[in-house]
Amino acid sequence: MSKVIKPQVYQALLGTCQTELGIKQIKEFFQQNLSTELRLRRVTAPLFVLQGLGINDDLNGVERPVTFPIKDMGEARAEVVHSLAKWKRLTLAEYKVEPGYGIYTDMNAIRADEELDNLHSLYVDQWDWEAVITEGDRTLAFLENVVRRIYAAILRTEYLTCETFPQVKPFLPRDIHFVHSQELLDMYPDLSPKEREDAICEKYGAVFVEGIGCRLSDGKKHDGRAPDYDDWSTVAENGREGLNGDILIWYPVLGRSIELSSMGIRVDKEALLRQLKLEGEEAREKLYFHQQLLGDKLPLSIGGGIGQSRLCMVLLHKAHIGEIQASIWPDEMRRECADMGLQLI
Repeated sequence: MSKVIKPQVYQALLGTCQTELGIKQIKEFFQQNLSTELRLRRVTAPLFVLQGLGINDDLNGVERPVTFPIKDMGEARAEVVHSLAKWKRLTLAEYKVEPGYGIYTDMNAIRADEELDNLHSLYVDQWDWEAVITEGDRTLAFLENVVRRIYAAILRTEYLTCETFPQVKPFLPRDIHFVHSQELLDMYPDLSPKEREDAICEKYGAVFVEGIGCRLSDGKKHDGRAPDYDDWSTVAENGREGLNGDILIWYPVLGRSIELSSMGIRVDKEALLRQLKLEGEEAREKLYFHQQLLGDKLPLSIGGGIGQSRLCMVLLHKAHIGEIQASIWPDEMRRECADMGLQLI
């Protein structure tokens, strides 16, 4: 069910024209910084892929893709992408990208099963990025180094935004804190996963939660993750499972934590087979993407997605993602937002 997260006190700091200018500036500046930090080059990405190849991403493993028949291809069905984790890895192989370099895309998607609120829309736009790594890079230390570089690009973008619009004040901390999802459970055993994220983010301001997808000591996952892109089962050098995670921040406007990025070191052959078995999805081994990986035709990689509209929303101090992007919202939500002074596009 859709819902509106109501800020205690809210007044938009920027008008419509200033907001559009801010969106343009943030998108242009951040993607340039991201590509420089991680040595990425831009590539053109698909909006849809053929069904049945295993290329589309299942995210939490339960979302249904939007599908449609293609008349000129004998009614073969295509599906709108959820994200591009597996497509990007195929593209790295096709472009013969060397270790230490990668690609990024402007990814647009439709997620019809999304529960709509201030942060979640049917329409998703994000920077999807992927880089080639070596076997020696498949470590927690390497992952955390990449996280720090991404966070540094976010901080630089916040600084530019505040310089451009003096009424917007910086709030992000200088450093990002790292914590494993099991540690979060140990720290806050009586809280739900979302409540744990709120608690740790309110304490530190910016947090990278590791091990998203592995089962914790209570037998549950902190959050779901499909078994065939992020590696959430390999035991890292700290003895914890998982080489992936989420970048979260504490967002004062809404008084809660917000995820800005989901990312991780991707599965190698062993992790893929292990995770498919753990999830009872061994049948996927026969799909095109999985056969390419199992046949040693894809490079080792790290990658993730960074929400464009969500980053703009946060850096421009907006209370609803509908103030940043044009989408479809329930009439009741539009009325509630209008009553609070939120102008949805």
